[in-house]
Amino acid sequence: MIVLNIVRDCLDALLHPSARHDALTRARHRAFMAPRLLGSLAAFAAFPGYLAIRGAPSALEVLAFAWLIAPILLSWFLSRTGRYEGAYVLSSLALAGLVTAVAISTGGIESFAAIWLVVVPLEASLSASRRVVAFAAVLALSCVAALILLGHLSLLPAAPTGASMRTTLLAFGALSATLYAAGLAFASDSLARIGVDLLTREEERYRLLTRNMSDVISRHGRNGAVQFISPAAEALLGVPAARLTGHGLFERVHVADRPAYLTALSDAGRGGEACSVEFRVTRGEGGRADFIWVEMRCRPLDQASRPATAGEAEVVAVMRDVTERKVQEQALELARGAAERADAAKTRFLATMSHELRTPLNAIIGFSEMIIREHDLMLDAARRKEYAQLINDSGQHLLSVVNGILDMSKMESGNFEIMPEPFAPRAALISCCNLLALKARENGIDLVVNAAPDLPEITGDSRAFKQIMLNLVSNAIKFTERGGKVTVAALVDDAKLVLAVTDTGVGIAADDLKRIGDPFFQAGTTYQRRHEGTGLGLSIVKSLVALHGGELNVQSKVDEGTTVTVVLPRAFSKASAEYQNNVAMLTPSVRSAKQEPSSQVKKSA
Repeated sequence: MIVLNIVRDCLDALLHPSARHDALTRARHRAFMAPRLLGSLAAFAAFPGYLAIRGAPSALEVLAFAWLIAPILLSWFLSRTGRYEGAYVLSSLALAGLVTAVAISTGGIESFAAIWLVVVPLEASLSASRRVVAFAAVLALSCVAALILLGHLSLLPAAPTGASMRTTLLAFGALSATLYAAGLAFASDSLARIGVDLLTREEERYRLLTRNMSDVISRHGRNGAVQFISPAAEALLGVPAARLTGHGLFERVHVADRPAYLTALSDAGRGGEACSVEFRVTRGEGGRADFIWVEMRCRPLDQASRPATAGEAEVVAVMRDVTERKVQEQALELARGAAERADAAKTRFLATMSHELRTPLNAIIGFSEMIIREHDLMLDAARRKEYAQLINDSGQHLLSVVNGILDMSKMESGNFEIMPEPFAPRAALISCCNLLALKARENGIDLVVNAAPDLPEITGDSRAFKQIMLNLVSNAIKFTERGGKVTVAALVDDAKLVLAVTDTGVGIAADDLKRIGDPFFQAGTTYQRRHEGTGLGLSIVKSLVALHGGELNVQSKVDEGTTVTVVLPRAFSKASAEYQNNVAMLTPSVRSAKQEPSSQVKKSA
């Protein structure tokens, strides 16, 4: 074993650098060089003994020994150039030349050496090259034809006489040729075994990669059908890989993404460039099936050797799960949208607050200056009282704006406390409507209250209840044109109190309806408003309702009116209130992304 390893190391040292990186090429080069070097060394070792026994050799014997030494030159040629096919061509020439020379000297086509011409193409078969085998076959046939022609023209020297000698030579020729052919057969079998072993190891290496890779590797035909898909597909899609072959994978692609999927495969096969596409694909089966996002990168299978006119080539694709990344992208998109809306809300808030604060402040400053200059303006007592009342009204308006902002800040920070106590909702409701009745009459609006006399008591914050109703009724009156109607209704439904404020006002557009209840949001354009306000009314209402564990629903159509429905539990529950308050604090985009229960503002049909 040690000797074989030493011989192998010596042969590897003689190999050309181009043959050292591939195991099969390395084995072929060794198989070519080893027998020739060993045979030549054996011929060198035997030649002195042959001379001692035989005496002076003949020209034919010198030629034979020269041929036995020639393989050293062939091995040197292969070692220096790495031209494997060229070495076999030279070997075929050397063997055919020797056989032909011996056959000419020993009887031509009837010579014992003529059978060795059969060995020439057999030896060339080890080159694994059809061109070399064809050349060797033509060479052997040419030598046979030359021997026949020389014999026919009687140009051959006299053959050795004696039947026993002739029989001995024929037996030697057949035996030696058979042994040499057997050696070639064993060498061919050894190379074949090495090739199969290397192929098996390579396949096992790729199987190991495909089994342990999280990415899915697939091979697609010209029509996009899957011809091969790696076992990782089972972990990715939750179905056996065998069910994804053919059009099985295509049938699991989301219908809306199928055109992009097929286009990517077609572009990769036709254009010869790598393509990338993201699509949704069904994971699992039956009721447990859901969609995941997959990124697929595909390229032509054999781009280098594919002719330009061959049309679409087969495609190899690598797929990976990018659902988490898509979710993050969607979350970033929602966050960006929320940030943009917050920035727009800030701009609207500044514009609104500048208007809401400047108007009463101008009135306060203007009328106070007029009172200061009462002697110059000769104001009477009635006019001074009127100006003082306007200053007071403006101050009250400023106070209400500031109180609304403070209440909203407390609610958003969680510092607004509910003080639950039993109270009669009908009395509180009528009290709020009475406070706004004068404003309704001045605007020419009919305010109607429909509340059953036997409404039971509820447990909650009576102050917050009144604030809810005052904001809702005040808004309804504000946005209802003269001659319109505002209806306030209350009823009990099981363990809940249902309040509804309906008006025949201007209504709310569908795009604005989705954002009703957001702090500082006002429907319409800020600079085109016909009504004063900070946009905090409904936002405060929504937060107060959530603090009570209730629900708010807004339905509206432009130029037809609006209905705001408030559902409050008859008995205050702190756990339910905390949940509804957390939901109310979410922006509409985040609520839709998280798919919370539809207890918030809803768009009407």
